[in-house]
Amino acid sequence: MERSFTDQLGRTIVVNYPPKRIVSIVPSQTELLFDLGLDAEVIGITKFCIHPIDKFASRAKVGGTKRLDLELIRSLKPDLIIGNKEENEKEQVEVLMSEFPIWMSDIYTLEDAQKTIAEIGMLINREPEAAYLNHLIYAGFTDLKTLALQNGIHKKVAYLIWRKPYMLAGRDTFIDNILTWNGLQNVIVESRYPELDLAELKLLKPDLVFLSSEPYPFKEKHLEEIGNAVPEARVMLVDGEMFSWYGSRLVKAVQYLFQLQKELY
Repeated sequence: MERSFTDQLGRTIVVNYPPKRIVSIVPSQTELLFDLGLDAEVIGITKFCIHPIDKFASRAKVGGTKRLDLELIRSLKPDLIIGNKEENEKEQVEVLMSEFPIWMSDIYTLEDAQKTIAEIGMLINREPEAAYLNHLIYAGFTDLKTLALQNGIHKKVAYLIWRKPYMLAGRDTFIDNILTWNGLQNVIVESRYPELDLAELKLLKPDLVFLSSEPYPFKEKHLEEIGNAVPEARVMLVDGEMFSWYGSRLVKAVQYLFQLQKELY
């Protein structure tokens, strides 16, 4: 049967329900689909959809999140495509919208992520599973906020996502919201992902500088480079998936962030 759904861009799509041929073009949402109990229904993923790894090899790879192979997607004949406003290129998404039902998320906060989990649960007929995931996420992040308050974690942080040029997570990003849940204040006041050189970063006087593992893979060798430029700050490598993946990975993020908070007491 056919059912209508409204995505987070306010668009109404009609899908064969429940969908049986899904292409997911965002890694965190791909992982969510599998964690909600789908398997054979997910027929196409991006080359970055590495979780769960045991599902990765057996799926068609439809390119990267920003460079989709539209012809391959057409050949798969999906009855549903699931994407995200920020992670996918508008022009390619608009082409796909003209040919297939495509449901788009638009996420800036933990609350947005939970809404997305619930709505994808409805979209794929996995509402109880989605509700349980959201229960775990809400309970875990509520505990994280309480712990941060109890331990007086109120530090200024810079979160680097790219090198050459240096780019940082600013306001109006999911990363910024996750920092806030953990008692951390972003020193970047600009929106989205501004560029900044290290001399400018030093002037912002962060207590902490987080070097993310993605999208740029910061490594141990970068700690000294940035530490020398911002000597008053503690420079740390962090797992970018735990700050920026907004699907079921948030359940794993709770334990990771508990451990991170302990390092910051």
